[in-house]
Amino acid sequence: MFGLLERALRRRAPSAEPPVPGNGQERADPRSAVRPVDGGEAAERRSLSEPEALLRRIEWTVVKRLDGLLQGDFRTLFRGHGFDLADLREYQPADDVRFIDWNVTARLQTPYVRQHQEDREIAVWMLMDLSGSVDFGSGPVSKRMIATRFCAVMARLLSARGNRIGVRLLTDGQQPISVLEPGNGRRHLLHLIDQVGRARPTPGDPVETDLSKLLNDGRRNIRRRSAVFVVSDFITRPGWEQALGSLAQRHDVVAIRLFDPLEQALPDLGLMAMRDAETDELLWLDTGDAQFRARFKALSDEHEQQLRASLGRAGVDCLELSTEEDLGDALARFIQMRKRQLQRAAGRPAFGASV
Repeated sequence: MFGLLERALRRRAPSAEPPVPGNGQERADPRSAVRPVDGGEAAERRSLSEPEALLRRIEWTVVKRLDGLLQGDFRTLFRGHGFDLADLREYQPADDVRFIDWNVTARLQTPYVRQHQEDREIAVWMLMDLSGSVDFGSGPVSKRMIATRFCAVMARLLSARGNRIGVRLLTDGQQPISVLEPGNGRRHLLHLIDQVGRARPTPGDPVETDLSKLLNDGRRNIRRRSAVFVVSDFITRPGWEQALGSLAQRHDVVAIRLFDPLEQALPDLGLMAMRDAETDELLWLDTGDAQFRARFKALSDEHEQQLRASLGRAGVDCLELSTEEDLGDALARFIQMRKRQLQRAAGRPAFGASV
């Protein structure tokens, strides 16, 4: 977000004068900045430090509703899952020619077909960007809270049928990727929620988030074909697109994009101080300047278009989660979209949809 703000600002020479409304922006003494205290921070700390309470709450408010919508068949949400290769045998009349293994047929000069057995277990990975920027929230709910709740809901839904859920966490540029290997059962689920809730960036870390670090780690280390959720606000260094495309070539990848409406359009709140949660940079902004707000909105719209185009080129569906929207409503829309896509698909599914 700060990148867009700085591009929208008209730079002025440093001045010893205090910022004046109408100037657009001036540097400020960090001691004079007051960081607004979010009314939901205490509730967030309680919910993230009490996995059992969080899990029970989402089971009553979200999971039951989505469970009915899916009717227990969670595999319908994922492409390419359902069958594993069991054996090969010679082709017989009336066999489906789509199952002919042409490599084996060419070697043996006799047609062979593949036999499959149903795979009732889906391997699911959560690749979560929990860097400093996800602490932002203009209301009682932050992006970090939304990310944690999403992880808890999907892990609870998918583990109910014996599927194994794992998580890989990126917090900043200094700490290594934190990994919890796939497992199932309520104890594993509570441990997963606790790990996600405790993940925090290194205090004072000046390194900008590099999402490609997390994506490349997943590409190298997730060997079995899996359903992969990439949870991030995509406020990151450029260059992550190729890593996401490579990950999507092997796995069924869904991007979970976290955002707050204030990151897309600034309201007229007069003079205000904003601090970058990752670099600790402080800016004074005159949001009463209509031209500045218009420039920021134009750059934000351009960024949105570029992000969606990048996800589409990677062949990745995107679920957008707002801090102001009910999580159950957003997930219900996503489930309906995926089911429609797979029902319509006669050949190669249509990739790159956003909801």
